[in-house]
This record gives sequence, structure tokens and C-alpha cells, in this order.
Amino acid sequence: MTMKKKDTLLILWVCRFDAVIHFAGLKAVGESVQKPLLYYNNNLIGTITLLEVMGAHGCKNLVFSSSATVYGWPKEVPCTEEFPLCAVNPYGRTKLFIEEICRDVYRSNSDWKIILLRYFNPVGAHPSGHIGEDPRGIPNNLMPFVQQVAVGRRPALTVFGNDYSTKDGTGVRDYIHIVDLSDGHVAALQKLFDGSNIGCGVYNLGTGKGTSVLEMVAAFEKASGKKIPLVMAGRRPGDAEIVYASTDKAEKELNWRAKYGIEEMCRDQWNWANKNPWGYGTPDSAN
Repeated sequence: MTMKKKDTLLILWVCRFDAVIHFAGLKAVGESVQKPLLYYNNNLIGTITLLEVMGAHGCKNLVFSSSATVYGWPKEVPCTEEFPLCAVNPYGRTKLFIEEICRDVYRSNSDWKIILLRYFNPVGAHPSGHIGEDPRGIPNNLMPFVQQVAVGRRPALTVFGNDYSTKDGTGVRDYIHIVDLSDGHVAALQKLFDGSNIGCGVYNLGTGKGTSVLEMVAAFEKASGKKIPLVMAGRRPGDAEIVYASTDKAEKELNWRAKYGIEEMCRDQWNWANKNPWGYGTPDSAN
């Protein structure tokens, strides 16, 4: 649509959005324990505002980035989508509360279609080495910290907890390649528009396999050829012992399945780190 007035050309773009993928949110477990109000304000209020804006503009298709933290400390593994929900830290509770908000929104208006994707532990980088994770400040997650040690930005990796009841005493998680995770979102979007009666559905996105911290470090050392010095520390408040996914539902209903293992995750993470040792910044800008 164009309008012309006194030699001034105004171009008005009328945009219509069919769906929203909601990635935004603070996500560090330890920080959430220290600053719970920051997390409740950012994650909850931000999502409520988004839902209000979507409703006001008639866009009622949503894919929400939830988290495996909603399972808390599961009594058994793998975690299925039907497991009892009991988040054990403020970050996890924001994800759990948002899931409940989404269910209430759907119950209030069945025009909504919402898919909740419970991420397990995304890692890796794009295979090209041009796109990767570059957290500001001290990384809160394992792999970015490992890669910064490997390129010499940090002296050692701190392992929080080596006295868990696991194969080597360190925590076990389900790590998923970021490319597989991205494909999961494409599958979720396709599900929103395939005519299915979705309501407010939930799916795990993981590999279905548990990997310990020390196993992941060993895999990264093999991929990079670098030795990762370790410093053992106590457990972090709010961390679970063993968490990994059942992915049967996503495989069946989304026709999605993770393709990559920890070898590919470490390979691509190292490719990114080796090409971009200071991330998107410079030695002067990194901290």
C-alpha cells in the first residue's frame, strides 16, 4: 500500500504473522537461585505480554521453548511427557508456570494451537563454523565453558559435583545438537498447520541418551586434541543428578528424531571455537 503527498512517498507495510516461536528468556539455573525475582519478572511477565499481543493481533499459533527442568529431580529415567512436574529451581519454575499459563490460554479459547517443546541440553554449533554460542561473561553451561578453556580463554573447567550416584560421580544430561533442536522446531511448526487437533501439546526434544560431564569432556578433548584441566567443586543448588529424555512421542507425532551424537556435537563446537576463539568479539571485548 502506497500513499503520495507533496512529493513524499510513504510505504505502509501490512504484515501478518501466522505463528510465533518463543525462545526468549533468562536460563541460568544458578543465577535464578540467586536472583529469583529477575527470572520471574523477565520470563513470566515477558511471556504474558507476548501472549496478549499475539491475541490482540489474531495470531494464535505458538511454539514455546520449555525445558527438561520442569521434571525436577525425576525418580526414574527416561523422562516421558506424562511424568509428574516439579521444578526444583526458580528457572525451572518459570518454565513450568509458563506451561500452565499456555494451557489456561488454550482452555479459555480453543482457537489457540500451542506446542511446548521441552529442551534437554542443546550444544554444538552450525557445521560451517560460522554460527555458534558466545555467552557474555562467565558461561553458565558446560560446553561453552569447555570450548573457552580449549582455546585458552579460561584456565580450567569447574565441575560442579563429583559425588553423584552416577557412573563417574558427575551429573548426567541428555545433550542434543543445536541443528537437531532447530529441526525439531520446524517439525513443530509443521504440526501446527497440518490440521491436527493440537490444543496445547508437549514434546521432549533430546536424544534419549544420558552423558556425564566427564564423558562430554573426554569427547571434546578427542574432537579438539586439547587437554581440558578440571577443578572439582561442590554441587550447585538446584541441579538434578540424572535427566534424559524419552523421545518416542516426538518421533511418532512430529516425525522428528535426533540425528547427531556427542561426537558430532563436540566436532562442530570445536570447529566454531577454533575458527572464532573469541566468539563474535575480540580479546579486548571478551571477559
